[in-house]
Formats: sequence, structure tokens, C-alpha cells
Amino acid sequence: MLVAPRGAGKTTFCRALVEEARAAGCEVAGLLSPALFEGGVKTGIMAQDLRSGEARVLARAVGTLPLPPSFDLPLGGWLFDRAVLAWGDQLLAGDLRCDLLVVDELGPLELLHGTGWVNALQALRRPGYRWAVVVVRPELADLARRTLAVAGNIPFQPAEDATCQARAWWKAVALRGC
Repeated sequence: MLVAPRGAGKTTFCRALVEEARAAGCEVAGLLSPALFEGGVKTGIMAQDLRSGEARVLARAVGTLPLPPSFDLPLGGWLFDRAVLAWGDQLLAGDLRCDLLVVDELGPLELLHGTGWVNALQALRRPGYRWAVVVVRPELADLARRTLAVAGNIPFQPAEDATCQARAWWKAVALRGC
């Protein structure tokens, strides 16, 4: 489990980890949630299928743009697109046999409200992957540990380069490759 606060580089870490795994010949599956920036301001969140590369806009900051009606699930300062949540959840219900499974991230929707990417909770309990990385914010880490069988936390220092940390973690964990 990768635990760090907002803006610490969790998604950057995951993206670098995916690149390291692929370079080692590993199959990767799951979802990545990179931020959308406009004029240096975070205005949205994407959802990217790590197998196909397909990406969709998952959430937009409240008041940033006129939004389609499907952006109707508010959480904090964000409006989530229910259609994209359903797309990601369906992806997580499918065949996720792989070497590295990434879920970026499990948050209040899944852990507190029982919506969002809830199929990730089941996917992480199923066999079929060698390693899994689940991104969780500090305020939900204890609940995530109680909800999932977490083998341990990835040592992550927000003040350090997330890409370098991902490479170091991969080298330490993936000693025998895929």
C-alpha cells in the first residue's frame, strides 16, 4: 500500500513503477489517476486503463467548466463522472491476471461510501497477480488495512523524487523479474 498526502507524487510513483515493470517484461493492469492541469492549476482527474492506455476524465473541480450531466457525484471540491466510475469499476471486475496490479487510488468513495471503484476491493482479494500497489491517503490508511489484506506499506517520502523512489522500490522487490 502506498500512503501519502495529496500532491505528494503518488501517481508519479505509480507511473514510474509501471514503466519499470514493463521494461522488465512484466504485464501490468489496473487504473492510474493522473491529474489534469490547466494554467498550472489542478482542474481535473483522469482515469487511465493501464492495459489499453485508454483514458477518460474522471472528475472535475467544482466550477471549472460547464460539465455534462454525468458529472453529478460531488465529493469535496470535485464532481465525479458516474459513467467513468462505472467504466473503471467494470474494468476492475474483469480479468486482471498480471504481474503488477495498480489501483490509484482507493478513497472515500470506495472505503466510506461503497461506490466508485468497489470492484477493486474484490480484485485485490483474488489471486492472479504477483504484486499489487494500492494508493491510499493517510486519513484512510487504517480503514484500508482493515478492509484489505495488506502485506505492507511502500516506504515513500513525499519530499523526495517519486520516480527515483519507484525505481528503487522495484529493484528491491522484483529481484527475480517477471
